[in-house]
Amino acid sequence: MSSSEMLPAVVALCKLAGAAILDIYHSGEVVVSHKDDTSPLTAADLAAHKVLTAGLQALTPDLPVLSEESASVPWSERQEWSRYWLVDPLDGTKEFIKRNGEFTVNVALIDAGVPVLGVVYVPVLNWCYAGVLGQGASVEKDGHTTPIHVAPLPAHHPRLRVVASRSHGSEQVEEWLARIERDFPQLELLSMGSSLKICLVAEGKADIYPRLAPTCEWDTAAAQAVLEAAGGMLVDIDGNAYRYNRKPEMLNPHFFAVGDKATALPLVFA
Repeated sequence: MSSSEMLPAVVALCKLAGAAILDIYHSGEVVVSHKDDTSPLTAADLAAHKVLTAGLQALTPDLPVLSEESASVPWSERQEWSRYWLVDPLDGTKEFIKRNGEFTVNVALIDAGVPVLGVVYVPVLNWCYAGVLGQGASVEKDGHTTPIHVAPLPAHHPRLRVVASRSHGSEQVEEWLARIERDFPQLELLSMGSSLKICLVAEGKADIYPRLAPTCEWDTAAAQAVLEAAGGMLVDIDGNAYRYNRKPEMLNPHFFAVGDKATALPLVFA
């Protein structure tokens, strides 16, 4: 199956995973444990993981599935993968625990290091962002699906809409903001949790998202696919397009999610 042919099934799986999350979200007190790296883990993470891994394996039995909750695949095996699913069953566990609704289900198809299909589902809002590289991106809200595209940023425009993390601040971001304000005296700051930050750029509601703090590959792949299908770009701090499964560790380099590549991207690295 092509990426576009698989997309409806992946959207349906993400919604099933979202329903499993909401069952726990609305059930009362959330029990939180911690992984070896001290990051939080809930029953909702595991419930969504089971739905997604089982569903993706049934959809494409020949493709590996790498989920945050089963990420112990050795590099010796993983480096042989050219096409695989990369999954974050519940991105924004801290937002889930805070009960602010800003958490997502994320599934990406990686082909030769490139995220070519991505679905980001927001269970509390019942919003679903989806994109296939080269074929466009869309968002479904209130049962209506509409195409999305990054916003143009005219040259010498004084306003820049910057989206930042709700739970992960960074002194480096503050320093970057102080520098970029020379070019954009009207900085508008937006706060958001999880991969929704990248989706805001894809939807044209923000111009750039600087991430100068740690993330892992499963945190970004699905939203990057949506962003790039919508005309944007996710780049490292040297301006190179970010690619996946290139190294033993799963940590991402710092990055910028950029909407208008022609205007905003050059200014980021000016």
